[in-house]
Amino acid sequence: MDVLWMVSLLLIPLLMWTSSTFVFYFKKFFYVAWMMCLALFAIPLCILKSGGRDIENMRIIRFLVRHVKYFLGLRFEVSGWEHLQTEGPYVIISNHQSSLDVLGLMEILPDRCTMIAKKELTYAGTVGLICWLGGIVFINRKKTSDAKSVMSDAAKTMLEDQIRLWVFPEGTRNQNGDLLLFKKGAFHLAVQAQVPLIPVVFSSYRNFYLRKEKQFKSGTIRLKILPKIETKGLTSDDVSDLCDKSFNVMRSAFLEISPSVSQSNGPMSH
Repeated sequence: MDVLWMVSLLLIPLLMWTSSTFVFYFKKFFYVAWMMCLALFAIPLCILKSGGRDIENMRIIRFLVRHVKYFLGLRFEVSGWEHLQTEGPYVIISNHQSSLDVLGLMEILPDRCTMIAKKELTYAGTVGLICWLGGIVFINRKKTSDAKSVMSDAAKTMLEDQIRLWVFPEGTRNQNGDLLLFKKGAFHLAVQAQVPLIPVVFSSYRNFYLRKEKQFKSGTIRLKILPKIETKGLTSDDVSDLCDKSFNVMRSAFLEISPSVSQSNGPMSH
């Protein structure tokens, strides 16, 4: 048994050095396992601090997660910090490429801010429980009526409790080198609450993370926080135009900060 352990310990560094596929799976496994361990550690801290589900628990989660980037060989370059210096509630919208987005999210997450996430996340063991304790708003993407109801309730909660919400308007992970067309939920939310939108753009991960090709190298993620987009005075009739405007400014920023993305993509129809 001791010999087996010795062989394993020698094999891991060798495979890390010689096999990009092994590195990909090793980093993915480590990321998931470590996040679950951190959640296990955070659960009692959150219960002791807040007594249960409370958006203030996001401070603990943010503090515990911010070191994970170093283990994965990632670093963040953030620009536009001044645009987050906005008082009161607002809706942050950002592009969504992989579960690694959580690391960037925790890098800049403002106080009294939580997320809107898919309901399936509640089944993710300790991570699901810590998400619930952090006040994350869960929606059922398969039932449009449920999603609309949740968004309507979220708008009221934003104003009553003076909170901020982070939404991924693409609705699903996307690593195709461009932005997917936005779903309108986040924009209905902002208009109902009459709060500004703050766009946040992650640069493309393609120069270090390729899921299909099983590559996960070290890399730098550029995070650009864009000027807020006001919604005061807008109604549901303005949601489509607001969605288009947000998409266009975010896509321009995405192409600008993503050197690995071909500029020959051409404009998408929207």
